[in-house]
Amino acid sequence: MHELSIAQALVEQVEALIDQHRAVRATRIQVRIGPLSGVVPELLATAFPLAAAASRMANAELGFTEAPLRVRCQTCGAASDATANRLLCAACGDWHTQVISGDELLLEQVELEYPPAAPHDSPLPSSETHV
Repeated sequence: MHELSIAQALVEQVEALIDQHRAVRATRIQVRIGPLSGVVPELLATAFPLAAAASRMANAELGFTEAPLRVRCQTCGAASDATANRLLCAACGDWHTQVISGDELLLEQVELEYPPAAPHDSPLPSSETHV
């Protein structure tokens, strides 16, 4: 199951984002997966808790967005939806197409939790008030 190695790489990438943004932990992670990516979302969902167990995203919610499978026809130039076993142009029916979406595996969004601000970290001078 190569989804475990993908989950481990995902954990490393999110850990780097947590450090970069000086956050405490990640609470939600959204991944965009295309049908031609070679990744099974259910298997990645199973592998993720194992990879994230000792990390700052151990309790994070993992969500998936399905990327649409789209092709661009090299004959007529049209972009259209396709299916994994039928990469034909919907406009002219030609098979000379290029995949433009649907083969990706992307870290789409990460929600981070930050430490509570100390009283001296207030961005406003104490003489200002907000209504």
